[in-house]
Amino acid sequence: MSDQTIEFQAKIYVYDLKNCAREFGFKAGEDWEVGMATSEEKTSIENRYFPTLSASVLPEMLIEMFHSVKAKLTQQIVGLEKNLDTAAIRRNHLQYLIAYNPKRLRR
Repeated sequence: MSDQTIEFQAKIYVYDLKNCAREFGFKAGEDWEVGMATSEEKTSIENRYFPTLSASVLPEMLIEMFHSVKAKLTQQIVGLEKNLDTAAIRRNHLQYLIAYNPKRLRR
């Protein structure tokens, strides 16, 4: 997958996030929390929060996709996210890009 394709996929993902936020009536100040997750973490997040939006991404492309989505949402990369590389993603079995709103718990 080329960088252009990653950018295109990130653009589609952000477009889907904006549509989902509009559909579920996000108010000003309600933002998506975007992260990378394992299969188990993804399931746990989906069971706790609604709505969620996830995408399965190959490990070698996940960090680029993550950075691109965060940039398009004008969110800063902080903490451990700064130090992640492809080796760490493989070692931690991260395979999903997932977004959720921490203020919207599943009932």
